[in-house]
Order: sequence, then C-alpha cells, then structure tokens
Amino acid sequence: MRRFALGMMTSAALMAGLASQVQASSKDYSKSTKTDLVTKIMGNKSYQVYSSLKLEEVTKKVKTKTKEKKKYTVKKKVAVKKKSKKGKTKYKTVKQVKYKWVTKAAYKNVKKKEWKFGKKLTASADFRYAHVQSKSYKVKGGKRYYYIYVDGRPVGYVNEKAFALSKANVVSQVSLVNNPSDSVGFNAEDAINYVTDQHGSLVDNDSVEISCKSAKLNISDTGYVSSRKAGTAVLTFKYGKAKATSKLTVRGDAKEGISSADVTPVKTDLPEIETWSASDGASLSSSSTITSKDAVSSSHKYWATDMSGNAKGADIETIFYHPAVLSAPGSSNLEAKVSSAVQGIDFYDNDLVTSNLDLGQADNWETRGHMVYYNMRKVKKYNWQLIPSKMLSFNTWLSYIKNIKVSPYMKLGHGQSVGSTKKYVYVLANWNRSINWSNSQELIRVKKSTMEIDKIWTFKVWNGSAKYPRIFLNADVIDDNTLLALFHNASKHRYEYWKISRNGDSFKAKEVGATGSDLISNSAEVQGFVWNSAYDVYYIAFNDYLFKIGAGLDGKTDAGKLLNYYKFDTGRREFEGLSSYGPELYVNLNHPTETLKVNHITK
Repeated sequence: MRRFALGMMTSAALMAGLASQVQASSKDYSKSTKTDLVTKIMGNKSYQVYSSLKLEEVTKKVKTKTKEKKKYTVKKKVAVKKKSKKGKTKYKTVKQVKYKWVTKAAYKNVKKKEWKFGKKLTASADFRYAHVQSKSYKVKGGKRYYYIYVDGRPVGYVNEKAFALSKANVVSQVSLVNNPSDSVGFNAEDAINYVTDQHGSLVDNDSVEISCKSAKLNISDTGYVSSRKAGTAVLTFKYGKAKATSKLTVRGDAKEGISSADVTPVKTDLPEIETWSASDGASLSSSSTITSKDAVSSSHKYWATDMSGNAKGADIETIFYHPAVLSAPGSSNLEAKVSSAVQGIDFYDNDLVTSNLDLGQADNWETRGHMVYYNMRKVKKYNWQLIPSKMLSFNTWLSYIKNIKVSPYMKLGHGQSVGSTKKYVYVLANWNRSINWSNSQELIRVKKSTMEIDKIWTFKVWNGSAKYPRIFLNADVIDDNTLLALFHNASKHRYEYWKISRNGDSFKAKEVGATGSDLISNSAEVQGFVWNSAYDVYYIAFNDYLFKIGAGLDGKTDAGKLLNYYKFDTGRREFEGLSSYGPELYVNLNHPTETLKVNHITK
C-alpha cells in the first residue's frame, strides 16, 4: 500500500477555505489562471483547438420596455328611471373615463463583455499521441479552456473535456520469472502508463495508491512485488476517481533461464585499443537550436579508418536531425521533459523509434524517460529541429506532428537495448551501471499504434546457478519472440552472445558465440549493439569505434570472429545507439542529436 499524507481541517482552515471561495467567485476570468506546468493526457473525444480566447467588450442593441398610463373613454348605458307600472326601465348612454397601462418597446446601445474565440486551428484528435502540456486556463461558461503546448510549441486553447479526465491506464498483464535470488522484485509503478486527475493532468506515480490482492503474493511498503515464489495477484491502481487493475503472475518454474556458457571464444590479434572517456566527449547542447535560426542546415559526414589502415574504410552521413526537445520551456520535472538526449534507436522499414532520457538520468537505477516514434516517410532532414518553435508555419508543423508519437513516461534502463517489429517496440530496461547481479531482467513491450506499454515480462539468465548470472546491458530484438544479447565477461576478457527465445510467457537462453577479447582495453562502455541479418554480423559500438563480429546464426560467418573494426573521426561525439534493417546500418550521435547511415562498410 502506498504511503498517504493525512491531515485534519481546523476551523481556521475551514474559514480560510470559505474566504478563498468568496474571492474565487468574484474573480476576473478575463485573465488566465496560472498553474504549474503540467503534462496533459489527451482523451478519445475530439474538440476544437482555437488560437486565442479573449473576453472582449462589444456594443449591442438591447430591446427595452416602458409602461405608460393611457386615458380612454367608453360608452355605457345607465338606468335613469325606475320601472314603470308596465315593467319597463328607461336608460341613457353616458361617457365614462378609464385608464390602462400600455407597454412601449424601445432600443438602446449597451456595452457588454463576451468571450471570443480566435482562429480555428485543428481538432484535438490530431494531438492524441503528442506530448501536450499546459500552465494556464480560462473559464468560459463554467468550463475550463486550457492553453496548450504540443511537442514544445505553444498552440492555443482547448476545452478540458478533450483530456482524459480521472483516467488510469496500466498494463493489463505482467509475467514475472520465478527467481528465488531476486533481492529487489518488480516495481509495480512500471506497469503504469498514466494516471490523471479530474482536469486531465498527469499524476506523479508516487501519488498513486497501489494495492495487491493475492493469496500468496504481497506488495511492500515501497511498492515492490517479490518474484521469489510462484503465484498470481491483482494489482489495483487508484487516484481519486481514477482506477485500473493489472493481473500479475509469477511463473512456476524456478529453473527457467538456467543455461550454460560453454562456447569456446574465438581469439583475436587485436592491438591495445583505447578510446577517450565519455566525460571528455563533445558537450554542445542540442537545446541551443530550439528557436535559433542557426539550426543545423547541412549534413555531417565522417570517415573511418579500418583495421587494415584504409583511411576510407567506411563513412557515416546524416539522414535526420532530431527535434531539439519535445517539451515546453520550463519543463523541469522528468515526467514533463522530453529531452533530445537519445540513448538508443531502432529502424523497422520506415519507422524510427528512439529512447530519450533526460540528461543525468543514466545514473539512476530506476531510469525512466520517453520513447519517440517517427514516420520516416514524412521526415524532412533539417526542419524537424524546429518543431518546438514557431518558425514553421502551423500547417507544416501540424503535418510533422501527425507523424510523431511520444510515449508516456516509462522505465527505459539505459535505453540502448531497443528493438522493434511491425507492431511493437521492445525495451530491455536494464541499468548500465548494474553489477552482474542475479536479479531478474525486465522486458517491456510497447504498441506502436499508441506508444503505450501493453505487456511486461521478466526473465533471468544464469550460467548454471545464481552464482554466475548474465545481465545484459545491450540487446537487439530481432522478432516478437527472439532477442540477441551481449554480455561482457570482464573477468575472462571476452564478449558473449546470447539468444533468448520466448514461448508464450516463458524464456530460454542459449549462448551462440563468444569473442576472446575486451575489444577496447581501457574498459569503455558499449554504446550500441545490433545484429545485421543481411550479412549475419554483429556490430558493437564504443565512443568512436565500431567493431564487426561474425554472428554465425545462419552459417554465413564464423560466430565470434572479429572481421573488422573502424575508427571514426567524429570530433569526440560518441555513438549513442545502433540499428540495422535489412542490409542497412544506422548510428546515432548526440550534440546535436542526429541519425546517420553507414556507407561503404566492407561487406
């Protein structure tokens, strides 16, 4: 159960509240009511978005009515003589004065204030998968209209009914491996896509009440569910009127994931190769191009020297500059900020998916961030840098926005173990500072159609026992049931390649190759790992080095054999993620963030 902050209302607090209500009732709503900058979650209903909303003074003819007393006469017969003996009465006609009230209509000019919407921009449905934020609203006819920022750009006003009001969206199913040696367990917050308050604002996960109903499992005070024994549970997530449930299962086979690291590593004749430390790398921030007319307008091209000394052994050339940010200025909290600090990329056909961490978050073992989807069929190489600004025309900007989707704030780990298929994106959310512990590893599946998490699994890989675990900091998902993972066995100075296969909710692991070398001698971190299916090779990236290793998965190459390596002159801009689709190979660089295609690499 989550911790709650409880308080009692004193009579003084009650009086203060009543006073504030009186003040609110007389508030001048022609001015915006400012709030903290918050993330808004768009709902399924679509409303018009307007460029402005103003309370303007207008002059109108108003019909008025006045009453006047009007005199008039009527004729009336009156008796003048009593009845005669014959029974007849004599009458005479007289005039009688009477009065009546007459209503007269008149018109006069009256000045009054009326709400006026500005230009109709678009429907809120166009922002269903964008990153929407707000920090002010106006009240019209008792309804709130929020001024919204979309993917960082100020846009206009929309009825708050366009948001998902008091909604909880969580993963419907979580499947955990049975792991008697897991000292941490599963963080239930990882199952949250979003929870909103009554105004559609994103609620911090720590504010959500999480309870666990189970005969065998329970949730700790800090929100973790142990996977040390099998069982099922229903997790309930609640905040105000928002409520959702998730089914959690700890699988029954405690031996699942136990394998053998018995492949003989292939020796290499590598010389001592060192690279610079990441702290010595380039530090130019992409954020400088948010509104600047100095945004990058030309491609980069970097050449590499290969292992034979060929100074033009390969080159990389820009195909896409990423938006500088996708959040509004002042987005200080992590849920609100969509940074351009891309850590991993993956291509599937013309779909590009990136993992975006806020700077410094790689040092957090519960590292979270956002994933961003781009439809590369519509991408312009340079203009997308300007998405957070108003330098693009609204219609041009809108055409770009319709081809971007931003995920909710989610667990990513280091964000470099990313892969995708036609319908899904997968993230192996391991922290890159992890020691080689025996805890479970978390695989998250995201639906491309919504960029929301729809399933979470955990698995473990041990070489014989929990004493010799394999924690994978880099992995490549090659289909919906298979991932290839890289493990650096530093004590034995080798890299191991593992194939992890899923059957339903169960996983099996098999070592499929090994290279008898550290590749880089000064313990630099791997910055990208990918399998190229066309040539059956692995690529492993370090700061400015790229190694090509035989995979041996389809017999085209020898598993674990070093085939070549390339040193790129990038001006100390480090690689941040690799991707391969078909025969093509892609790399990512930051400062500023750009994706580049690898050319002329020896096949």
